[in-house]
Amino acid sequence: MHFTEFHEIRLPRFVAIGKDVLKMFGEVVSRAGFKPCKALLVTGSSSTKKFGEIAYDSLSSAGFSTELLFVEQSTSEEVSKVVEYASKMKAELIAGVGGGKVIDVAKVAAHRLSAPFISAPTSASHDGIASPRASILDERGKASIGVAPPAAIIADISVIAAAPRRLFISGCGDIIGKLTAVRDWRLAHRLRGEYYGGYSAALALLAAKIIQTHAEILRRGGEEEIRMVVEALISCGYAMCIAGSSRPCSGSEHLFSHALDMVASKPALHGEQVGVGTIMMMYLHGGDWKRVKEALQALGAPTTAKELGVSDDAVIEALTIAHKIRPDRYTILGDKGLTREAAERLAVNTGVIER
Repeated sequence: MHFTEFHEIRLPRFVAIGKDVLKMFGEVVSRAGFKPCKALLVTGSSSTKKFGEIAYDSLSSAGFSTELLFVEQSTSEEVSKVVEYASKMKAELIAGVGGGKVIDVAKVAAHRLSAPFISAPTSASHDGIASPRASILDERGKASIGVAPPAAIIADISVIAAAPRRLFISGCGDIIGKLTAVRDWRLAHRLRGEYYGGYSAALALLAAKIIQTHAEILRRGGEEEIRMVVEALISCGYAMCIAGSSRPCSGSEHLFSHALDMVASKPALHGEQVGVGTIMMMYLHGGDWKRVKEALQALGAPTTAKELGVSDDAVIEALTIAHKIRPDRYTILGDKGLTREAAERLAVNTGVIER
């Protein structure tokens, strides 16, 4: 075997899911194998602040020398701020308690410092809680960065259940996106000879099919349903770790979402956009796009441009430029993408826009 023919598989080694585990944060971190040390806890400055403070108190009570730092957005500037702060205090452990932006910033900072990272999500809006990827905004736009996966994941179902329901539905949309991501991966394997991992693909598809099958039940959004979605999101993170890339979980539907972020005056949530993208990309793949749409509707997720709160023109433009977002990632959109006429026809045929 040549050096270029293998990839590393690095997995989160500890996962704790349950009610009120955030109040036991210090104890759980210790059970994860971490001894008292200098720890930096990163959290949000608004809605997640109180949860960060709960984790801070618990971590400090467990003997960790803990400092608390607040971040605003998932930008390169915020990452640099965390790196600088962690370096000054000589942090040996970094934990992120918050939504996707907090998790991503703390994850990248920990990666740059080669420090273990603990992910403690306060919502279930996307699979970044367990993945070896992070989305960071810089002067060139939003970039997906490869990082080390979390060393541990601590998910408090009580906290996540109290988050806005829209975030939970967004997480479901992100998971459903695996249906087309895996199809894109298979296509790249057949046409470009790209590595395809059957096991990681199957793991991602399993999570997507569970959401699709149980959409009516998941709409209730109770603690049992929250746990199912959190476990599915974590499984998607493991799928990416096993694949050595985000391939099993991110394809043309994600490219559409990232493109929409660039052109829409006020983009919707990531998972909401991914869900709508999945409808259209499944149509291009010749799959059962109507069933995808029905599952999203059963969840109460957006399925049209109007429900996303974006213009028809933004959807069409996003479809025409999506293939440029990651030129190295071959998908059903091909190398040249869609013409404006083809993009409009696709959106109209799937009911995403009306004409």
